[in-house]
Amino acid sequence: MEPAVLGGKLASSLVAPLVKKLFATGGPGAGLVDRPVRLTRLVAFRGEQRHLGEAEVRRLAGRLVEASLDSPGERPFPPDETEAVTDALASRLLALGDLDMDDVQAVRLGHRELAKQLQHRAPSATAGLSADACYFLGSVTEWACLHILEFFTRRSTFVARTLVEQTRGQAELIAKVDALITRVPRPDARDTDFERRYLSYVAERHNHLTIYGIDLRDSPDRWPLEVAYLSLEATADREPVRDTVPGEGAPARPRQLPADEALDKESRVLLRGDAGSGKTTLVQWLAVTAAREGTLVPFILPLRTLVRTGPLPAPDAFLNVVGCPLSAPDGWAERVLAAGRARILVDGLDEIPAADRHSARDWLRGLVHAYPGNRWLLTTRPTAVRADWLTQEGFRELSLAPMGRAQVTTFVHRWHEAAGAPEYEQRLLDSLRTKRDLSRLVTNPLMCGLICALHRERRGYLPTGRKELYDAALTMLLARRDRERGMGAVGGPELGEETQLELLQRIAYTLVLSGRNETTLETAEGIVERALPALGPAFGQGDAATVLHALLLRSGVLRRPAEGILDFVHRTFQDYLAARYAVEEGHIDVLVSHADDAQWEDVIRMAVAHARPRERVVVLRNLLAAGTPRLTLLALACLEHAAALDPGVRAEVEERAAGLIPPRTAAAARQLAGAGPLVLELLPGPEGLSADEALGVTVTASILGREEPDGALAVLRRFRDHPDIGVRRQLAGTWHRFDTEQYAAEVLDHLDRTSLFLDCASPAQLAALACLRPWTRLRVQGPFPAEEIAAAVPEPAAVTELGIGDNPALRDLTALRRFTSLKRLTLHACPRARRLENLSELPLAELVLAFDTDLSGIGSLKSLSVLSLASRLPGSDLTETLPVKAPLRFLYLGDHCTETTGLRGLGHWRTLDTLSLGALTTELTADDWREVAMLPGLTHLYLDASIIRNLPASIGRMPELPGVEILAVGEMDGTEHLAALAARLPGLHTVSVGAQSGYHFAASDFQPVFPGAEVVLSPR
Repeated sequence: MEPAVLGGKLASSLVAPLVKKLFATGGPGAGLVDRPVRLTRLVAFRGEQRHLGEAEVRRLAGRLVEASLDSPGERPFPPDETEAVTDALASRLLALGDLDMDDVQAVRLGHRELAKQLQHRAPSATAGLSADACYFLGSVTEWACLHILEFFTRRSTFVARTLVEQTRGQAELIAKVDALITRVPRPDARDTDFERRYLSYVAERHNHLTIYGIDLRDSPDRWPLEVAYLSLEATADREPVRDTVPGEGAPARPRQLPADEALDKESRVLLRGDAGSGKTTLVQWLAVTAAREGTLVPFILPLRTLVRTGPLPAPDAFLNVVGCPLSAPDGWAERVLAAGRARILVDGLDEIPAADRHSARDWLRGLVHAYPGNRWLLTTRPTAVRADWLTQEGFRELSLAPMGRAQVTTFVHRWHEAAGAPEYEQRLLDSLRTKRDLSRLVTNPLMCGLICALHRERRGYLPTGRKELYDAALTMLLARRDRERGMGAVGGPELGEETQLELLQRIAYTLVLSGRNETTLETAEGIVERALPALGPAFGQGDAATVLHALLLRSGVLRRPAEGILDFVHRTFQDYLAARYAVEEGHIDVLVSHADDAQWEDVIRMAVAHARPRERVVVLRNLLAAGTPRLTLLALACLEHAAALDPGVRAEVEERAAGLIPPRTAAAARQLAGAGPLVLELLPGPEGLSADEALGVTVTASILGREEPDGALAVLRRFRDHPDIGVRRQLAGTWHRFDTEQYAAEVLDHLDRTSLFLDCASPAQLAALACLRPWTRLRVQGPFPAEEIAAAVPEPAAVTELGIGDNPALRDLTALRRFTSLKRLTLHACPRARRLENLSELPLAELVLAFDTDLSGIGSLKSLSVLSLASRLPGSDLTETLPVKAPLRFLYLGDHCTETTGLRGLGHWRTLDTLSLGALTTELTADDWREVAMLPGLTHLYLDASIIRNLPASIGRMPELPGVEILAVGEMDGTEHLAALAARLPGLHTVSVGAQSGYHFAASDFQPVFPGAEVVLSPR
C-alpha cells in the first residue's frame, strides 16, 4: 500500500496526537546549550525525561495499525498477522532513540531516508511476516516518519536551530572562498576596466602604416592599416634546396603559408625579413587584430626604443618604455603574462647594436621561462643573427617571402583606395606589368608603396626617366629610412649614402660582367677591400669584412640568401648600379659590345640615363648600326631615359622604329614579337591605330603572352573595347596563353559579343563561364560529356550557337535540351554522339555534322534550314535519312556522303537555294543531276575542285541549270578546266575561285572562261 493511499485511511487529526506523545516537549530558543541535541534526548521513552515505556509505545503502534485497518475495502495483510505487524512497527518507533542525529538533520534527511534508518536499526522486526505484511509495514513506517518530521518543523527550537546552522554554513563557505581567492588572484574591476581601455588604445594607435623616406607633396605617408594590409607569405623551411640523390624523391623545398596563419599556429617565432619586407607591418597587424578580438593582450616592444631607456624592462615597465600614456594598475602586466594571455611582439633585433643582442636574448629567454604559455614573436633582418639563434628556447624560424603578382595587385588597389586616388590605380598596374624592371622592383611593401606614391604625385605617370625612381628608392633605403626612424650605427661603422653607393655599384658591376646574379662573401669582401682606400674616412672605421657586414645589414639592397652567398635584393638594383659605375668609369664600349645579350638590356638603358649627352649618342648610334629589330627597339626604349639628346639622333631612332611599331600585318607582328618582351612597353594604342594596326598589336602581345604574361595582358586589356571583329577574335582566341580566371575577368568579360565565338578547351575555361556575362556563341573542345557542358553554362537559355569538337566523351545528347534557344549546333569529331532525335524540341535552324557522326534520328529535326553532313548516309535515297519535313535552304554533302544514295531524293526539298558538294568519292550520274534540276529556287552552287579534277565525267553529265547565279569552286590548284561549267550555267553573274594551301593564282586567269560574270578570289 502506497503511503499516499495509506494517508487517505489515516487522517492527520488521528496521527498527529499519537506522534506528539512520542517526543518530550522542549522550551523556546535555539537549543544551543546542550548541543548537539540528538533524538535520544527528544524522545519520551529514552533519557532523563522518560515517561513512556515500551508498552506504551506498543499501544501507540497498535492504535496506528487499527486505524489503518478500520476502513472499508480489502485488508492489506492477513488478519492473523495483526499482532506481529504491531510489534514490528513498535520496534521501529523505539529505534528513534538509537539514531545519532538531531531534528534538523532528520528533516534534511527526508521521511523516506528516515524510514530506511529505522528499518536498519530494527532488522529483525519483519521476521516471519508475509510479503503483504512487510509491504504494509514499510508504508506505515514512511507515513509515521512523514508526521514525525512535520512535528519537528513545528517545534519552537527548530526554526532557530535551522537559522544557526545556515549561518554557520555560510560563514564556513565564505572562509573557503576567501582562501581560494588568496591562492589564485583574480583581476579586479580595475584590471578589467584598464584592459578595455588599453586594447582600444592599441587598436587605434597602431591602425596605420607609415612609409619612411617619402616626402612627396601630394602623397600621404600614413593610411589605415585595416584598408592597406595584405597577407604576406612566410617560408617555413629555410634549409637550402638539395640536389636530388638517385633513389630519393624530389628535393625538399621551402613551404610557404600566410604569415599571420603561421604565427597563429606557432607560439614562439623568430621572423626574418629583408628591409621593407613588411615585418613591422605584420607586427602592427597582429597587435591590432589581437586588440580587437580581445583574445590576447598585445605588447609591441621595439628593441631600438627599449635599449635607449636603460636595462631591458620587466613586464610592469612594458608600457612606460614605449611611451603608452595609460597608467596600468600595479602588477597588471605581470598578471596578464602569468595567466598566459599575452602576445609579446619584439620588433627589430637587427636595429640594436650587435653587442646588445646577446643581452636581448638573455632578457627574452628569462621572460619566456618565467611566463610560459604566452605567444612570442621576434623580428630581424636575415643576417643580424646566426641560424638557430633561439632554437633552444623553442623558437621556430620563419622568413617573409617576396610579394607575388596577386599580392602586388592587392597592395596597389588598397593603397589607392586608402589614398583616395582610384583613378591612378589601373594605369600603374599596366606600367608594372609592361615594364619588367619595375615589376622586379615591387617585391615588398616598402618599394611597392614608394612607386604608388611617386605615381600619384606625378598625376598618374611614373618619372619620364626611370633614374629618378631608382634614385628615390636608393636614397630611402640607404639613408633616410633609418635616419627618420631614429637609428644610428647598430653593427659596425656608420656608412654614408655615397659611401654605400660606391661599394654597391662596384659589387653590381662585377656581377654583371661575370653574367651572374650572386657572388661569394669572400669575393665581395675583396671588392670592398680594394675600394676602401678611395673612400677616405670610411677606411679607418673597420676592415673589409666589418664594412661589408654593416652594408649587408643596413643597406636593404644586399642580402645573404644562403651561408657564404651574397646577392642584390632586386636584380633591377644590380643593373642600375652596374650601369652607374660603367658610365663613371667610361666603359661605354663595354656596354655596346654586350648589346646582343638580352641580359644587358636594362644595364644599357640605365647607362643611357646616367650618361652625358655625347655618350648617349655613341650608345644609340651603335645600337642602330646593328640593323636588327631588337636593337632598334632597344634604342627606342632608351629614349625614355635620355632627358637630353641630339635631336637628329632622337629623330633617327624614332624613324627607324616606326617601321616596326605598330605592326600592320600578322607576319610583321610575329617578327616584332621575336624581339622579346622589351616590345611590350613600346606597343601603342588603341588610340590612333587603324583596325589592321590594332590587330597587329594584339597579335604581337598574344605571342609574347607565354613569355611575359603580365605585360602582354596589360597591352591586350587596353583593346578590350575595340569594335573591330578581327581584334575581338584575336582577344577571344588567345585566352589559352594566360591565367584562365584573370584573363576572363580582365578581357573576355568586357568584349562585345556580336558575331564572336568564345572557345573553351580546358576544364578551367569551362568553369570560368560561371563568372562571365552570358555568351550567345560557344565552342567547346575536348572530352566533356553533354551533362558537363550544359552544367557549366550559367544561362544555357542565352546560347544560340554551340559548337562541340574533338569530343570522344560526347554520347547522349539529351542534356543539350537545356539550351532552349539553340539555333545552330556543330558537332565535329564526336564519333560517339547519339540520339539526335532528343533535340527535336529545340528551335534548331542549322546543323553541321562531321567525321563519322551517327545520323540516326536526324529525320526528326523538322526546323532545319541549313544542314551540313560529311558522314556516309545510310539507305539508297536521301529521303530515308534526311528530315523530309524540314524547310532546307542550304545543304552540304561531303566526302563519303553519297556513296550509296547519290543525290536521289534531293528534289524533295524544293526550298533549297544553295547546294554545296564536297570532295565526293563517287561519280554523279545523270539521275543525280536531274534531282538538282528539279530545285526551282537553286541559285548558289558550290563545288569542290576535286570533282572537276578527279570526276570529270560528273561535270559532263550536268544539265543546263539556268537558275544558278553564283558558282564557287574551292580547293583549286589552278589547273582545273572550268569551261564545261560555264556552258551549263548560263545565268552566272559571280564566280568565286579558291586556292588550295600553298597554291596561288589570279582571278583574272579565269575571267575569259566566264565573260558574262565577275570572277573573284575567295578568302581562305
